[in-house]
Formats: sequence, C-alpha cells, structure tokens
Amino acid sequence: MLVTPLVSIFVGVALAALIAPPIGTAANYVGTLIVEATKLQPFWMGMVVSALVGIALTLPISSAAICHSFGLVGLAGGAAVAGCCANMVGFAVMSFRENRWGGLVSQGLGTSMLQMGNIVRNPKIWLPAIVTSMITGPIATCVFKLEMNGDAINAGMGTCGLCGPIGIWTGWVNPTETAIAKGAAAISPGWFDYLGLVLVCFVLPAIICWALGILCRKIGWIKDGDLTLT
Repeated sequence: MLVTPLVSIFVGVALAALIAPPIGTAANYVGTLIVEATKLQPFWMGMVVSALVGIALTLPISSAAICHSFGLVGLAGGAAVAGCCANMVGFAVMSFRENRWGGLVSQGLGTSMLQMGNIVRNPKIWLPAIVTSMITGPIATCVFKLEMNGDAINAGMGTCGLCGPIGIWTGWVNPTETAIAKGAAAISPGWFDYLGLVLVCFVLPAIICWALGILCRKIGWIKDGDLTLT
C-alpha cells in the first residue's frame, strides 16, 4: 500500500524531469516558427492556425494547453482566438433552434466540446464552424491585425468566460514578457481595434456560421435534432 504509490510518484517525477525540458524546448521552437510564419504569411497562416486551434478547442483535448505550450502570441494568437470563437459562438447560434437559450450560453460562454457526441454521429455538422474559422482567421490577421499579446493560454480559450477577448485587451495595455520578447509593445487601442475585437469574436462567427448552417440544413447535411445537446 505504501511502496506502489511512492514508486509511481518518484518514477513519474524523475521521468518528467528528464523528458519535460527537451519537450518544452521543442514546443517553444515550434511556437516561434508559427508566430514568425504568421507574420510573413498572415492570410494563409491566419486561416490554418484559426482552423486547427478551433478544431482542437472542440475536440476533447486542451486547445488552451496547446497555445500555452507553443507560446502563441501576436497575430498567431489572434488567429487562434478567432478560430476558437468561430466554433463556440458558431455552434451556439447555429444550434439555437434545438437548444434555445441554455445551449446558447453553455456553448457560447462554455465550450463547443458539448457538440462532440453529435459530431461523432454526423461529422458534417462541424463544417459550418470550421469554414467560419477559415474566414475569420484571415480577417483577424490581415484586416484588423488582431494580436493576442496577453497570456498565450487565452488564445486557446475563445469566448469561454470571455477569456479570449479579455486576453487580447490585456495584451493591448499590458503585454506579457513572452509577447514583448517576440516584438510586442503596449498600445492605446482605438475604435478600429475594438471594432475588430467585437466582429471577429462575436458578430462574424454568429452571422457566418448561422448562414452556413442554414445552407447545410437546406442541402440535407444537417437535419433537425442533429445539434441537440443531450
């Protein structure tokens, strides 16, 4: 009763001490590569980062941990926020017919992961949210130059507790050391910055995903009840 848990704890700690540093270093290099690539190719990388992080948010894994591990800040972090918001707000609005106000709040301010069971049954219901993220990502990076210079973990949170938008605002006024090391600086946000924040995080995901959802319903890819939370 004593030896087994003690051995497990010490072996786990020893392996973590041995393996964690090189993994952390590798993750940092990958994150830096993504951040720099997004600066060079904001359209294509904005699309890719937004789509992949949005997918990670909805899957039963931690998009927040991924963004934190990679240190996704700057334009890459902004694209990640766009992708997460596209999935959360998108599913919340698209499934309002089935789930009403409870579903709107639980998905829009909670997590789109609640739809995972429905996605397994009918993967096509995910297409509107994914396509929406591929649209709002480049809008965030190319049009509004939306940067996440707060804690990188917020890049993978989306509208969950409004962490994504709050993280962007925090980065405007008080960027983190990670963001500063990658070239960020505090700014005084203007009306255009706030407009981009509201449009990318809330308005565009709601409108675009809702419209794509209607199209998918019309062509039979989404049927009544496919988005019902159980």
